[in-house]
Amino acid sequence: MSQSDLILERLAALHPRKIDLSLGRMIRILEQLGNPHLNLPPVVHIAGTNGKGSTAAYLRAMHEAAGYGVHVYTSPHLVRFHERVRLANPDGSGGFAGSDFVAEAELAAALEECEKANGGEPITIFEITTAAAFLIFSRHPADILLLEVGLGGRLDATNVVDHPAATVITPISMDHAAYLGDTIELIAAEKAGIIKKGVPCIVAAQPREVEKVIERVAARLRAPLSISGQDWHASEERGRLVYEDEHGLMDLPIPRLVGRHQLENAGAAIATLRHLPTAVDEADVVTAMHSVDWPARLQPISAGPIAEAAPADAEIWLDGGHNPAAAEVLGAALAELEDRNPRPLYLIAGMLTSKDASGFFLPFEGLVREVITVPIPDVDASFDASDLAEDAALSGLTARVAGSVEEALQSLPRGEAARILICGSLYLAGHVLKIQETVPQ
Repeated sequence: MSQSDLILERLAALHPRKIDLSLGRMIRILEQLGNPHLNLPPVVHIAGTNGKGSTAAYLRAMHEAAGYGVHVYTSPHLVRFHERVRLANPDGSGGFAGSDFVAEAELAAALEECEKANGGEPITIFEITTAAAFLIFSRHPADILLLEVGLGGRLDATNVVDHPAATVITPISMDHAAYLGDTIELIAAEKAGIIKKGVPCIVAAQPREVEKVIERVAARLRAPLSISGQDWHASEERGRLVYEDEHGLMDLPIPRLVGRHQLENAGAAIATLRHLPTAVDEADVVTAMHSVDWPARLQPISAGPIAEAAPADAEIWLDGGHNPAAAEVLGAALAELEDRNPRPLYLIAGMLTSKDASGFFLPFEGLVREVITVPIPDVDASFDASDLAEDAALSGLTARVAGSVEEALQSLPRGEAARILICGSLYLAGHVLKIQETVPQ
Protein backbone atom coordinates (compact mmCIF):
# COMPACT_ATOMS: atom_id res chain seq x y z
CA MET A 1 0.00 0.00 0.00
CA SER A 2 1.40 3.41 -0.99
CA GLN A 3 1.81 6.39 1.34
CA SER A 4 -1.07 8.18 -0.37
CA ASP A 5 -3.32 5.14 0.12
CA LEU A 6 -2.59 5.17 3.86
CA ILE A 7 -3.38 8.89 4.07
CA LEU A 8 -6.61 8.41 2.11
CA GLU A 9 -7.68 5.74 4.61
CA ARG A 10 -7.22 8.22 7.44
CA LEU A 11 -9.05 10.98 5.57
CA ALA A 12 -12.01 8.72 4.82
CA ALA A 13 -12.65 8.45 8.58
CA LEU A 14 -13.11 12.21 9.07
CA HIS A 15 -16.81 12.18 8.20
CA PRO A 16 -19.39 9.51 9.10
CA ARG A 17 -20.92 9.75 5.62
CA LYS A 18 -19.10 9.40 2.33
CA ILE A 19 -21.50 11.86 0.67
CA ASP A 20 -22.80 14.98 2.44
CA LEU A 21 -23.37 17.74 -0.11
CA SER A 22 -22.38 21.16 1.24
CA LEU A 23 -19.92 23.94 0.40
CA GLY A 24 -19.23 25.15 3.95
CA ARG A 25 -16.53 22.61 4.80
CA MET A 26 -14.90 23.13 1.40
CA ILE A 27 -14.73 26.91 1.80
CA ARG A 28 -13.26 26.47 5.30
CA ILE A 29 -10.40 24.19 4.25
CA LEU A 30 -9.59 26.24 1.15
CA GLU A 31 -9.26 29.34 3.36
CA GLN A 32 -6.89 27.40 5.62
CA LEU A 33 -4.84 26.50 2.53
CA GLY A 34 -4.65 30.06 1.23
CA ASN A 35 -7.48 29.69 -1.31
CA PRO A 36 -5.63 27.79 -4.04
CA HIS A 37 -8.82 27.67 -6.11
CA LEU A 38 -8.32 31.38 -6.80
CA ASN A 39 -4.98 30.67 -8.51
CA LEU A 40 -6.01 28.25 -11.25
CA PRO A 41 -5.78 28.36 -15.06
CA PRO A 42 -9.02 29.16 -16.93
CA VAL A 43 -11.54 26.52 -15.86
CA VAL A 44 -14.06 24.54 -17.89
CA HIS A 45 -16.55 23.19 -15.32
CA ILE A 46 -18.39 20.06 -16.49
CA ALA A 47 -21.56 18.58 -14.95
CA GLY A 48 -24.10 15.99 -16.14
CA THR A 49 -25.16 12.41 -15.57
CA ASN A 50 -23.28 10.69 -18.40
CA GLY A 51 -20.58 11.85 -20.78
CA LYS A 52 -18.67 14.19 -18.43
CA GLY A 53 -15.42 12.26 -18.61
CA SER A 54 -15.64 11.65 -22.35
CA THR A 55 -16.31 15.33 -23.04
CA ALA A 56 -13.30 16.24 -20.90
CA ALA A 57 -11.23 13.66 -22.78
CA TYR A 58 -12.11 15.31 -26.10
CA LEU A 59 -11.30 18.76 -24.77
CA ARG A 60 -7.96 17.52 -23.45
CA ALA A 61 -7.08 15.81 -26.75
CA MET A 62 -8.01 18.91 -28.76
CA HIS A 63 -5.99 21.28 -26.60
CA GLU A 64 -2.99 19.00 -26.38
CA ALA A 65 -3.03 18.58 -30.16
CA ALA A 66 -2.75 22.38 -30.34
CA GLY A 67 0.18 22.39 -27.91
CA TYR A 68 -1.64 23.73 -24.86
CA GLY A 69 -1.00 22.66 -21.28
CA VAL A 70 -4.04 20.96 -19.79
CA HIS A 71 -4.86 20.03 -16.19
CA VAL A 72 -7.76 17.59 -15.69
CA TYR A 73 -9.75 16.64 -12.60
CA THR A 74 -12.08 13.63 -12.88
CA SER A 75 -13.65 11.03 -10.59
CA PRO A 76 -13.88 8.26 -9.68
CA HIS A 77 -10.62 6.56 -10.59
CA LEU A 78 -10.38 3.09 -12.11
CA VAL A 79 -7.18 1.64 -10.66
CA ARG A 80 -5.22 4.32 -8.78
CA PHE A 81 -6.36 7.53 -7.11
CA HIS A 82 -3.67 9.40 -9.06
CA GLU A 83 -5.86 9.12 -12.20
CA ARG A 84 -8.10 11.85 -10.79
CA VAL A 85 -5.38 14.52 -11.02
CA ARG A 86 -3.75 14.97 -14.42
CA LEU A 87 -1.12 17.68 -14.82
CA ALA A 88 0.15 19.51 -17.89
CA ASN A 89 3.70 18.42 -18.68
CA PRO A 90 6.12 21.33 -19.44
CA ASP A 91 8.44 20.59 -22.37
CA GLY A 92 11.38 22.59 -21.01
CA SER A 93 11.15 25.37 -23.56
CA GLY A 94 8.12 27.25 -22.30
CA GLY A 95 5.56 24.98 -23.95
CA PHE A 96 3.85 21.73 -23.04
CA ALA A 97 4.10 18.11 -24.12
CA GLY A 98 0.98 16.23 -23.12
CA SER A 99 0.08 15.52 -19.50
CA ASP A 100 0.70 12.97 -16.77
CA PHE A 101 -1.03 11.78 -13.61
CA VAL A 102 0.20 13.39 -10.42
CA ALA A 103 3.29 11.73 -8.96
CA GLU A 104 2.96 9.71 -5.75
CA ALA A 105 5.26 11.94 -3.70
CA GLU A 106 3.41 15.14 -4.67
CA LEU A 107 0.00 13.59 -4.08
CA ALA A 108 0.98 12.28 -0.63
CA ALA A 109 2.48 15.64 0.35
CA ALA A 110 -0.63 17.55 -0.74
CA LEU A 111 -2.95 15.15 1.11
CA GLU A 112 -0.87 15.53 4.28
CA GLU A 113 -0.92 19.32 3.90
CA CYS A 114 -4.72 19.24 3.62
CA GLU A 115 -4.99 16.87 6.57
CA LYS A 116 -2.98 19.28 8.70
CA ALA A 117 -4.97 22.32 7.52
CA ASN A 118 -8.26 20.56 8.28
CA GLY A 119 -7.23 19.98 11.87
CA GLY A 120 -9.36 16.88 12.38
CA GLU A 121 -12.63 18.66 11.55
CA PRO A 122 -15.43 16.71 9.82
CA ILE A 123 -14.99 16.74 6.05
CA THR A 124 -15.90 14.22 3.36
CA ILE A 125 -13.22 12.32 1.49
CA PHE A 126 -14.23 13.95 -1.80
CA GLU A 127 -14.04 17.43 -0.31
CA ILE A 128 -10.59 17.07 1.17
CA THR A 129 -9.16 15.32 -1.88
CA THR A 130 -10.65 18.01 -4.14
CA ALA A 131 -8.93 20.61 -1.97
CA ALA A 132 -5.68 18.68 -2.45
CA ALA A 133 -6.24 18.68 -6.20
CA PHE A 134 -6.77 22.46 -6.24
CA LEU A 135 -3.57 22.85 -4.22
CA ILE A 136 -1.62 20.77 -6.74
CA PHE A 137 -3.14 22.48 -9.79
CA SER A 138 -2.34 25.92 -8.36
CA ARG A 139 1.36 25.01 -8.22
CA HIS A 140 1.73 23.93 -11.84
CA PRO A 141 1.40 26.16 -14.91
CA ALA A 142 -1.19 25.26 -17.53
CA ASP A 143 -3.38 26.96 -20.11
CA ILE A 144 -6.66 25.37 -19.04
CA LEU A 145 -8.17 23.20 -16.30
CA LEU A 146 -10.94 20.74 -17.14
CA LEU A 147 -12.88 20.32 -13.90
CA GLU A 148 -15.42 17.51 -13.63
CA VAL A 149 -18.18 17.67 -11.03
CA GLY A 150 -18.22 14.78 -8.58
CA LEU A 151 -21.95 14.61 -7.78
CA GLY A 152 -24.70 17.01 -8.78
CA GLY A 153 -23.30 20.50 -9.18
CA ARG A 154 -24.81 23.17 -6.94
CA LEU A 155 -23.33 21.80 -3.71
CA ASP A 156 -20.50 19.78 -5.23
CA ALA A 157 -17.04 20.42 -3.79
CA THR A 158 -15.83 21.65 -7.20
CA ASN A 159 -18.43 24.43 -7.28
CA VAL A 160 -16.23 26.93 -5.46
CA VAL A 161 -14.81 28.28 -8.74
CA ASP A 162 -16.85 31.46 -9.17
CA HIS A 163 -15.58 32.59 -12.57
CA PRO A 164 -14.94 29.66 -14.93
CA ALA A 165 -14.22 30.33 -18.59
CA ALA A 166 -17.18 28.12 -19.52
CA THR A 167 -19.55 25.57 -18.05
CA VAL A 168 -20.72 22.40 -19.79
CA ILE A 169 -23.77 20.28 -19.01
CA THR A 170 -23.69 16.81 -20.56
CA PRO A 171 -26.82 14.60 -20.85
CA ILE A 172 -28.87 14.49 -17.64
CA SER A 173 -30.96 11.52 -16.55
CA MET A 174 -32.19 9.90 -13.32
CA ASP A 175 -29.30 8.94 -11.05
CA HIS A 176 -28.31 9.58 -7.42
CA ALA A 177 -31.94 10.44 -6.61
CA ALA A 178 -31.29 10.02 -2.88
CA TYR A 179 -28.95 13.03 -3.00
CA LEU A 180 -30.19 15.14 -5.91
CA GLY A 181 -33.98 14.69 -5.93
CA ASP A 182 -36.49 12.15 -7.16
CA THR A 183 -37.54 13.92 -10.38
CA ILE A 184 -35.56 14.77 -13.50
CA GLU A 185 -36.36 18.47 -12.96
CA LEU A 186 -34.88 18.46 -9.45
CA ILE A 187 -31.76 16.68 -10.66
CA ALA A 188 -31.43 19.15 -13.53
CA ALA A 189 -31.69 22.08 -11.11
CA GLU A 190 -28.85 20.67 -9.00
CA LYS A 191 -26.62 20.17 -12.04
CA ALA A 192 -27.52 23.59 -13.45
CA GLY A 193 -26.11 24.98 -10.20
CA ILE A 194 -22.69 25.22 -11.89
CA ILE A 195 -23.99 27.94 -14.26
CA LYS A 196 -22.40 31.28 -13.38
CA LYS A 197 -23.41 34.88 -14.05
CA GLY A 198 -22.44 35.90 -17.57
CA VAL A 199 -20.43 32.74 -18.22
CA PRO A 200 -21.26 30.78 -21.40
CA CYS A 201 -22.86 27.37 -20.80
CA ILE A 202 -22.68 24.63 -23.43
CA VAL A 203 -25.55 22.15 -23.22
CA ALA A 204 -25.58 18.68 -24.77
CA ALA A 205 -28.80 17.02 -25.95
CA GLN A 206 -31.35 16.91 -23.11
CA PRO A 207 -34.97 15.93 -22.51
CA ARG A 208 -37.13 19.03 -23.00
CA GLU A 209 -38.05 19.20 -19.30
CA VAL A 210 -34.32 19.35 -18.44
CA GLU A 211 -33.69 22.00 -21.08
CA LYS A 212 -36.41 24.19 -19.57
CA VAL A 213 -34.77 24.06 -16.13
CA ILE A 214 -31.38 24.98 -17.58
CA GLU A 215 -32.90 27.81 -19.60
CA ARG A 216 -34.56 29.28 -16.50
CA VAL A 217 -31.34 29.21 -14.48
CA ALA A 218 -29.30 30.68 -17.36
CA ALA A 219 -31.86 33.47 -17.93
CA ARG A 220 -31.73 34.45 -14.26
CA LEU A 221 -27.92 34.62 -14.37
CA ARG A 222 -27.76 36.09 -17.89
CA ALA A 223 -25.48 33.25 -18.92
CA PRO A 224 -25.34 32.73 -22.71
CA LEU A 225 -26.47 29.23 -23.71
CA SER A 226 -25.18 27.12 -26.59
CA ILE A 227 -27.62 24.22 -26.91
CA SER A 228 -27.30 21.02 -28.95
CA GLY A 229 -29.87 20.87 -31.74
CA GLN A 230 -30.41 24.63 -31.62
CA ASP A 231 -27.04 26.40 -31.64
CA TRP A 232 -24.85 23.51 -32.72
CA HIS A 233 -25.31 20.12 -34.37
CA ALA A 234 -23.13 16.99 -34.38
CA SER A 235 -24.14 14.02 -36.53
CA GLU A 236 -22.77 11.18 -38.60
CA GLU A 237 -22.92 11.58 -42.36
CA ARG A 238 -21.37 9.01 -44.71
CA GLY A 239 -19.04 7.68 -42.04
CA ARG A 240 -17.87 11.13 -40.93
CA LEU A 241 -18.61 13.35 -37.93
CA VAL A 242 -20.14 16.58 -39.19
CA TYR A 243 -20.22 19.47 -36.73
CA GLU A 244 -22.03 22.70 -37.57
CA ASP A 245 -22.72 25.99 -35.78
CA GLU A 246 -22.85 29.70 -36.60
CA HIS A 247 -19.08 29.71 -37.15
CA GLY A 248 -19.27 27.13 -39.92
CA LEU A 249 -18.99 23.41 -40.58
CA MET A 250 -16.34 20.84 -39.68
CA ASP A 251 -16.02 17.57 -41.60
CA LEU A 252 -14.21 15.26 -39.18
CA PRO A 253 -13.25 11.60 -38.75
CA ILE A 254 -15.52 9.46 -36.59
CA PRO A 255 -14.10 9.60 -33.03
CA ARG A 256 -11.85 6.84 -31.80
CA LEU A 257 -14.21 6.29 -28.86
CA VAL A 258 -16.91 3.80 -29.86
CA GLY A 259 -20.65 4.51 -29.94
CA ARG A 260 -23.04 6.99 -31.50
CA HIS A 261 -23.28 8.84 -28.17
CA GLN A 262 -19.65 9.84 -28.61
CA LEU A 263 -20.68 12.10 -31.50
CA GLU A 264 -22.65 14.20 -29.03
CA ASN A 265 -19.78 14.24 -26.52
CA ALA A 266 -17.35 15.32 -29.24
CA GLY A 267 -19.84 17.94 -30.42
CA ALA A 268 -20.17 19.38 -26.92
CA ALA A 269 -16.39 19.64 -26.70
CA ILE A 270 -16.14 21.45 -30.05
CA ALA A 271 -18.98 23.80 -29.07
CA THR A 272 -17.06 24.58 -25.88
CA LEU A 273 -13.94 25.48 -27.85
CA ARG A 274 -15.86 28.35 -29.42
CA HIS A 275 -16.13 30.05 -26.02
CA LEU A 276 -12.59 29.61 -24.66
CA PRO A 277 -9.56 31.90 -24.73
CA THR A 278 -7.47 29.14 -26.32
CA ALA A 279 -7.19 28.86 -30.13
CA VAL A 280 -7.71 25.33 -31.43
CA ASP A 281 -8.05 24.92 -35.20
CA GLU A 282 -9.79 22.23 -37.24
CA ALA A 283 -6.57 20.29 -37.87
CA ASP A 284 -6.12 19.94 -34.10
CA VAL A 285 -9.70 18.70 -33.76
CA VAL A 286 -9.03 16.10 -36.49
CA THR A 287 -5.95 14.94 -34.60
CA ALA A 288 -7.98 14.70 -31.40
CA MET A 289 -10.61 12.46 -33.02
CA HIS A 290 -7.83 9.93 -33.68
CA SER A 291 -5.95 10.30 -30.37
CA VAL A 292 -8.71 10.72 -27.77
CA ASP A 293 -8.62 8.12 -25.02
CA TRP A 294 -10.98 7.42 -22.12
CA PRO A 295 -10.56 3.97 -20.51
CA ALA A 296 -13.49 1.68 -19.70
CA ARG A 297 -15.88 3.36 -22.11
CA LEU A 298 -16.55 0.64 -24.66
CA GLN A 299 -12.88 -0.22 -24.40
CA PRO A 300 -11.88 -3.27 -26.49
CA ILE A 301 -9.84 -6.00 -24.81
CA SER A 302 -7.96 -8.29 -27.18
CA ALA A 303 -5.08 -9.63 -25.10
CA GLY A 304 -4.08 -10.38 -21.51
CA PRO A 305 -5.64 -12.57 -18.78
CA ILE A 306 -9.22 -11.49 -19.58
CA ALA A 307 -8.92 -12.42 -23.27
CA GLU A 308 -7.17 -15.68 -22.34
CA ALA A 309 -10.07 -16.69 -20.06
CA ALA A 310 -12.66 -16.04 -22.78
CA PRO A 311 -13.56 -18.35 -25.67
CA ALA A 312 -11.20 -18.16 -28.63
CA ASP A 313 -12.03 -15.40 -31.14
CA ALA A 314 -14.33 -13.66 -28.66
CA GLU A 315 -14.82 -9.91 -29.06
CA ILE A 316 -14.60 -8.35 -25.60
CA TRP A 317 -15.69 -4.88 -24.53
CA LEU A 318 -15.35 -3.16 -21.15
CA ASP A 319 -17.62 -0.32 -20.03
CA GLY A 320 -18.17 1.37 -16.67
CA GLY A 321 -21.66 2.74 -17.42
CA HIS A 322 -23.96 2.07 -14.46
CA ASN A 323 -27.36 3.74 -14.94
CA PRO A 324 -30.31 3.22 -17.31
CA ALA A 325 -29.31 6.12 -19.57
CA ALA A 326 -25.82 4.68 -19.96
CA ALA A 327 -27.34 1.28 -20.70
CA GLU A 328 -29.47 2.80 -23.46
CA VAL A 329 -26.45 4.18 -25.29
CA LEU A 330 -24.59 0.92 -24.71
CA GLY A 331 -27.51 -1.03 -26.14
CA ALA A 332 -27.60 1.22 -29.20
CA ALA A 333 -23.85 0.81 -29.73
CA LEU A 334 -24.11 -2.99 -29.43
CA ALA A 335 -27.05 -3.05 -31.84
CA GLU A 336 -24.86 -1.21 -34.38
CA LEU A 337 -22.08 -3.74 -33.89
CA GLU A 338 -24.62 -6.53 -34.36
CA ASP A 339 -25.84 -5.00 -37.61
CA ARG A 340 -22.30 -4.85 -38.97
CA ASN A 341 -21.05 -8.16 -37.61
CA PRO A 342 -23.62 -10.50 -35.98
CA ARG A 343 -22.38 -12.44 -32.94
CA PRO A 344 -24.09 -13.93 -29.89
CA LEU A 345 -23.90 -11.31 -27.11
CA TYR A 346 -23.20 -12.07 -23.45
CA LEU A 347 -23.16 -9.59 -20.59
CA ILE A 348 -20.94 -10.08 -17.55
CA ALA A 349 -22.34 -7.63 -15.02
CA GLY A 350 -21.57 -6.42 -11.52
CA MET A 351 -23.22 -3.38 -9.92
CA LEU A 352 -23.50 -1.35 -6.73
CA THR A 353 -26.65 -1.71 -4.66
CA SER A 354 -27.26 2.05 -4.96
CA LYS A 355 -27.94 1.66 -8.70
CA ASP A 356 -31.15 0.85 -10.57
CA ALA A 357 -30.22 -2.65 -11.73
CA SER A 358 -33.55 -3.53 -13.36
CA GLY A 359 -33.51 -0.23 -15.25
CA PHE A 360 -29.95 -0.87 -16.35
CA PHE A 361 -30.80 -4.27 -17.85
CA LEU A 362 -33.99 -3.24 -19.67
CA PRO A 363 -32.32 -1.74 -22.80
CA PHE A 364 -30.57 -5.06 -23.47
CA GLU A 365 -33.77 -7.07 -23.89
CA GLY A 366 -33.76 -8.73 -27.29
CA LEU A 367 -30.02 -8.15 -27.75
CA VAL A 368 -28.47 -10.45 -25.17
CA ARG A 369 -28.32 -14.23 -25.18
CA GLU A 370 -27.39 -14.43 -21.49
CA VAL A 371 -26.33 -12.32 -18.50
CA ILE A 372 -23.76 -13.69 -16.06
CA THR A 373 -23.75 -11.69 -12.83
CA VAL A 374 -20.67 -11.41 -10.61
CA PRO A 375 -19.75 -9.74 -7.32
CA ILE A 376 -17.34 -6.78 -7.39
CA PRO A 377 -14.36 -7.82 -5.25
CA ASP A 378 -13.47 -5.71 -2.20
CA VAL A 379 -16.50 -3.43 -2.61
CA ASP A 380 -18.92 -3.60 0.32
CA ALA A 381 -21.75 -1.99 -1.66
CA SER A 382 -21.59 -4.60 -4.43
CA PHE A 383 -24.82 -6.39 -5.35
CA ASP A 384 -24.93 -10.02 -4.34
CA ALA A 385 -24.62 -11.83 -7.67
CA SER A 386 -27.79 -13.85 -7.05
CA ASP A 387 -29.83 -10.71 -6.32
CA LEU A 388 -28.44 -9.04 -9.42
CA ALA A 389 -29.35 -12.08 -11.52
CA GLU A 390 -32.93 -11.80 -10.23
CA ASP A 391 -33.06 -8.17 -11.37
CA ALA A 392 -31.78 -9.18 -14.81
CA ALA A 393 -34.44 -11.88 -15.02
CA LEU A 394 -37.15 -9.37 -14.02
CA SER A 395 -36.00 -7.28 -17.00
CA GLY A 396 -36.65 -10.20 -19.35
CA LEU A 397 -33.11 -11.53 -19.65
CA THR A 398 -31.78 -15.03 -19.11
CA ALA A 399 -29.38 -14.79 -16.19
CA ARG A 400 -27.11 -16.93 -14.07
CA VAL A 401 -24.39 -16.39 -11.46
CA ALA A 402 -20.62 -16.76 -11.48
CA GLY A 403 -18.11 -16.22 -8.70
CA SER A 404 -15.83 -13.90 -10.66
CA VAL A 405 -15.27 -12.30 -14.04
CA GLU A 406 -12.72 -14.97 -14.94
CA GLU A 407 -15.13 -17.76 -13.94
CA ALA A 408 -17.87 -16.14 -16.01
CA LEU A 409 -15.60 -15.95 -19.07
CA GLN A 410 -14.46 -19.54 -18.66
CA SER A 411 -18.07 -20.71 -18.43
CA LEU A 412 -19.10 -19.34 -21.83
CA PRO A 413 -19.66 -21.78 -24.68
CA ARG A 414 -16.59 -22.64 -26.73
CA GLY A 415 -16.71 -22.96 -30.48
CA GLU A 416 -18.63 -19.74 -31.25
CA ALA A 417 -17.31 -16.25 -31.94
CA ALA A 418 -19.03 -14.50 -29.06
CA ARG A 419 -19.35 -10.79 -28.29
CA ILE A 420 -18.89 -10.10 -24.55
CA LEU A 421 -19.63 -6.88 -22.67
CA ILE A 422 -18.26 -6.57 -19.12
CA CYS A 423 -20.33 -3.81 -17.57
CA GLY A 424 -22.37 -2.31 -14.75
CA SER A 425 -19.85 -0.40 -12.64
CA LEU A 426 -16.66 1.63 -12.84
CA TYR A 427 -15.50 -0.38 -9.83
CA LEU A 428 -15.91 -3.59 -11.81
CA ALA A 429 -14.12 -1.98 -14.76
CA GLY A 430 -11.26 -0.99 -12.48
CA HIS A 431 -11.07 -4.56 -11.17
CA VAL A 432 -10.80 -5.86 -14.74
CA LEU A 433 -8.02 -3.40 -15.54
CA LYS A 434 -6.16 -4.58 -12.43
CA ILE A 435 -6.47 -8.17 -13.67
CA GLN A 436 -5.07 -6.98 -16.96
CA GLU A 437 -2.31 -5.12 -15.12
CA THR A 438 -3.32 -2.15 -17.24
CA VAL A 439 -3.11 1.15 -15.39
CA PRO A 440 -4.67 4.02 -17.34
CA GLN A 441 -2.03 6.40 -18.72
